[in-house]
Amino acid sequence: MASLIFVLLVVAGAMLLAMREAPMWLWAAATAVATLLWQSGLVQIGEAQTGWSLLAAVAWVPVAILVALSIPALRRSLVIEPAFHLVKGILPKVSDTEQQALDAGTVGFDAELFSGKPDWAKLKSVPPIVLTREEQAFLDGPTEELCRMIDDWHIRFNEKEIPDEIWTFVKRHGFLGMLISREHGGLGFSAQAQSLILGKIASRSPDVSTIVMVPNSLGPGELIEKYGTDEQKHHYLPRLARGEEVPCFSLTGPTSGSDAATMRDIGYVTRGQWKGRETVGIRLSWDKRYITLGPVATLVGLAFRLFDPENILGKGDDVGITVALIPADHPGVNIGRRHLPSGSAFPNGPNWGRDVFIPMDWIIGGERMVGQGWRMLMECLAAGRAISLPSSGTAGAKAMLRVTTAYGRIRKQFGISVGRMEGIEEPLGRMVETAYSNEAARAATAAMVARGEKPSVISAIMKYQTTERMRRSVNDAMDIHGGRAICDGPTNYLQSAYQMVPVGITVEGANILTRTLITFAQGALRSHPFLYKEVQAAQNPDARRGLADFETAFGGHIAFSLSNVSGALFHNVTGGLFGDVPENAYGTAEWYRQLWRQSRNFALVADLTVATLGGGLKTRQRLTGRMADALSELYFLACVLKRYEDDGKPAGDRLIVELCARNGLYRFQEALAGVIDNFPSLPARLLLKALVFPFGRHYKPASDRLATQVVRLACEPGEVRDRLTRHIHVSKDVNDPTGLLEVTLAKVIASEEAEKKLERAIRAGTIRRYHGIDWFADAVAKGVLTESEGQLLREVEKLVARVIAVDHFDPAEVKPNRMPVGHNSRAAGSAAAE
Repeated sequence: MASLIFVLLVVAGAMLLAMREAPMWLWAAATAVATLLWQSGLVQIGEAQTGWSLLAAVAWVPVAILVALSIPALRRSLVIEPAFHLVKGILPKVSDTEQQALDAGTVGFDAELFSGKPDWAKLKSVPPIVLTREEQAFLDGPTEELCRMIDDWHIRFNEKEIPDEIWTFVKRHGFLGMLISREHGGLGFSAQAQSLILGKIASRSPDVSTIVMVPNSLGPGELIEKYGTDEQKHHYLPRLARGEEVPCFSLTGPTSGSDAATMRDIGYVTRGQWKGRETVGIRLSWDKRYITLGPVATLVGLAFRLFDPENILGKGDDVGITVALIPADHPGVNIGRRHLPSGSAFPNGPNWGRDVFIPMDWIIGGERMVGQGWRMLMECLAAGRAISLPSSGTAGAKAMLRVTTAYGRIRKQFGISVGRMEGIEEPLGRMVETAYSNEAARAATAAMVARGEKPSVISAIMKYQTTERMRRSVNDAMDIHGGRAICDGPTNYLQSAYQMVPVGITVEGANILTRTLITFAQGALRSHPFLYKEVQAAQNPDARRGLADFETAFGGHIAFSLSNVSGALFHNVTGGLFGDVPENAYGTAEWYRQLWRQSRNFALVADLTVATLGGGLKTRQRLTGRMADALSELYFLACVLKRYEDDGKPAGDRLIVELCARNGLYRFQEALAGVIDNFPSLPARLLLKALVFPFGRHYKPASDRLATQVVRLACEPGEVRDRLTRHIHVSKDVNDPTGLLEVTLAKVIASEEAEKKLERAIRAGTIRRYHGIDWFADAVAKGVLTESEGQLLREVEKLVARVIAVDHFDPAEVKPNRMPVGHNSRAAGSAAAE
């Protein structure tokens, strides 16, 4: 028994040292003490065994090794230098564009999750939703007014274009200059305000939201504000803010979509005539497509690769990706006709040019910024991708929930509201979770950007997760509405979202790419506490300095890895009981413990994945995609807990938080299990299974009972439903399709008691309900209903009939939008070759 206790104490001590990331000398001292105790007779192990003396001598070998490694000079020569040269020899060289992408943006709470020991204080330091008085007034005033002006059906079907009155309104009120500083004539709104404004518009019309979103995202305005010359700022920014210039940004081409850095659009530094005199400029040839606002743009932002064969600028032949501003009416610029992305109405189309000469001062930032275009784009994208599409993805999910819970309560089949059927409650539960968690992550991420962060990894998570989750919510809404959803027309409030979903999935980095290549593959390098430092050290041209930096990073990495192994095993064996919990976590402590525990697991699997796959990480995209999903679930759950606390822990939201937590942890578990089950190394696979799932997979999805409770809360008008769908446009106009839902829902609930009386009478045979019979008057006459109840039910029936009605058309009404026979729909991508 004493021997067993001794062994257990040794194992516990080793785990404690590993979890505490103890220095080498402490390992050596602890090992020496344990060996001395064993041999001193305090613990009798194998005294009578033959070869005792030899065993006693061998027991000191680990001590000797640890002592040797505790001496810096020996450690460096025996371990660090061989490892340094090995890594230096096998590590693929990071390209300039990859390096710029890695350097762009900032590392935030994602690094806490990669560390395995998240600092909750950093999460809590992210501000809640805070708007200035001017921002709130703009959200409540011009933004609401714009939403009321929008006729979605007229825009996307009758006009297939954004009406002039909408353009005039957004220009006059400064919608196109929200991110431009007040100094240069813009509104200078925070990222949080921009996100909420874009989201509210998107809840009304994705098309109108797009024309506001693009000038306030990656494009000329942001690029000039951050990198432009003083002359460019003073000339263009006020004009952009007032809408006198409509910008587009041309990045994607036929051969460079997701891999934009391989663009074939080129410019050559040369001399040419400009305004009657010879000057140094650039001769450009390009072919771009999918350019939003392109067909109506007056100012074209253009990304291209710049070459200087005569070395006029003194920066070599291949200068690099560069960004220029070109007036759309400049000679040689061809603005193509329109694409029709998913049949949407926002302007989008190709542009191209061949041998177009521009002066050097049309480069954004002037000559000093030539070759810096990719860095500029990546830095702006790191922040912009966290705002634009997440705002519309979140608003879309909330809008789908708002209209579908109303419809589910109003629409009846088999004598009950369809929203009370278990088959309908299942997708409604998903919609509630999506609306709550998307908004939680949107608010936290926008707050990070508003305080100056450029969270490149988090922005990738937000882009692909919010749009994917919205897609699921849109599909659920369509399923629940059934035929009401698929028949398009002026009263259909789902079709515009359904049409626009693929656009959000595709743009700003297709979700497949963002999930499998960017989020984890780049995130591991960017957010891992030591990996990027090791890479930088190995590629340092100063070998001496590189070795010194590598020693620090490599030593830290070894300690980090041992800590992950012991920490993951400890927290999994104890069920997360000892996970770190922040102060005042009443009601959420268990979820913080589990989040801490799973962060440990994620750090362990991520570390071993990178160590095992190395440079082949990008080719194992199924694994990296699952790791991205796992990281996303951790981030979203952290944001859910933060939102609940920021909102003051309302009692009505407690069950929603539990639903999000249980489902999120289950999805995390399955994503990580998918990585482990498919790990390419059998020994590593077996080790990870033992460490991460010592007792198997124990997380289960939220129960049906919990989901039902949450759905009932969401279908009931009141604070919970309003919080779930906050910051979207909610109409109360009975002549508006969504306003009709709101009015009808209130009337349906008010008439429920009278409806029960009538139903009892019908079942008893007292009242007959058939076409041609005024059963309400009959019920009043027979004393089943009072006069006021009869009038209320008659009004409700008319409203419900309008809610469930679908549009129908004379065939002649739908013909004008058909393309004429023989229409020449020239394929974009061939235009530049003509």
